[in-house]
Amino acid sequence: MNKAFVREPDDTSAGHCPRCGSLGIAVSAETLAAHLDANALRSLADAAFYCPFPKCEVGYFDQFEQTVAADRILQPAYPKESNAPICNCFGFSRAEIDADVRDGSPRRVRELLARSKSPEAHCTTAAPDGRCCMAEVQRYYLRARGTP
Repeated sequence: MNKAFVREPDDTSAGHCPRCGSLGIAVSAETLAAHLDANALRSLADAAFYCPFPKCEVGYFDQFEQTVAADRILQPAYPKESNAPICNCFGFSRAEIDADVRDGSPRRVRELLARSKSPEAHCTTAAPDGRCCMAEVQRYYLRARGTP
């Protein structure tokens, strides 16, 4: 049979939130263990995802559509909670980014960038998605400055 007419299998490494349809962020068992209690951990398969959509009530989910609500995450999680630190490693908040915008200089953001590259950073266990916050910090800074 001609391969042009054979459908390739769907990519099963990516998961979409069963509630909002957002593309989830794959998280490690270490990340899950740092953010969920034992009961919530047992409700998910080994391969799980974080739902990054701020308004979705799902925090974590797996490919079997099992979910853990965002309000069951053990500490405040940005962007699910707008007042949560944008960087859990260092407690860096959106207010500090807003202050940089008002000051006209990204001094605090630059300091955070330097710290995020240090051994002090522990994103895998501090961030609910297990990833470094710098991309989100930079996005927020640019939006706050009014840069498209």
